[in-house]
Amino acid sequence: MSTLLFDKEDKVSEIVIKFPKASDYFRDHKIDFCCGGNRPLQEALEERGLELNRVLDELHHLADNHAGLDHNQGESNVYVEMDSATLIHYIVSKHHDYLREELPEIQKNVTKVNRVHGHHDLHLVEVEELYTALKSELLEHTTKEEIEIFPQMMTWDETQDSSSGNKLRKAISGLEGEHDEAGNILKKLREITNDFTPPVNACTTYRLTYERLAELERMTYEHVHLENNILFPRYPQA
Repeated sequence: MSTLLFDKEDKVSEIVIKFPKASDYFRDHKIDFCCGGNRPLQEALEERGLELNRVLDELHHLADNHAGLDHNQGESNVYVEMDSATLIHYIVSKHHDYLREELPEIQKNVTKVNRVHGHHDLHLVEVEELYTALKSELLEHTTKEEIEIFPQMMTWDETQDSSSGNKLRKAISGLEGEHDEAGNILKKLREITNDFTPPVNACTTYRLTYERLAELERMTYEHVHLENNILFPRYPQA
């Protein structure tokens, strides 16, 4: 049996930090654990119209089923225990590199599907518009992190002087705002694609496009969770 216990006052992000498998549960129930994860579970559930006791029971049942497995307690601590330099390297190598490789390829799929099917699936026009904005936002965001913000974090780790702290505080606040913008676009994409569900008679490219968009959402939520809820709190906050 798991020793993990959750209650209504736990922040959604804290639950995922303690029990990473909860991220799958929250994702399935459309509960934001990254951009909007810094709020009590009860508040997040009220927004989604979900019953608190049922969710707590299901989370505890899920934790019990995964008690003792390698990816339970070990994974729940691995990112928290990383020093900032190691965590930043992980974020860049797993998530930033993924975005640079995947975003242009998804763009090709999105554009093609809209060109071929947009005349009868009218929502595809908006899908392409939203995705193009998201791609631009994410690529600009990751470049800024690597060139400006992450080096500032490394400097602050060494000096912890007030001037660099004030500068970093403003920078982190800006990054969190950009995370919110990306999260809002992903929510709109999920909504207008019916949870990334292609039509029954959809062609292979259509299906692949939705699959890649769903994977992009999953990777982005994990990416933002690592930054908003584990990396950023180590530094001066606004």
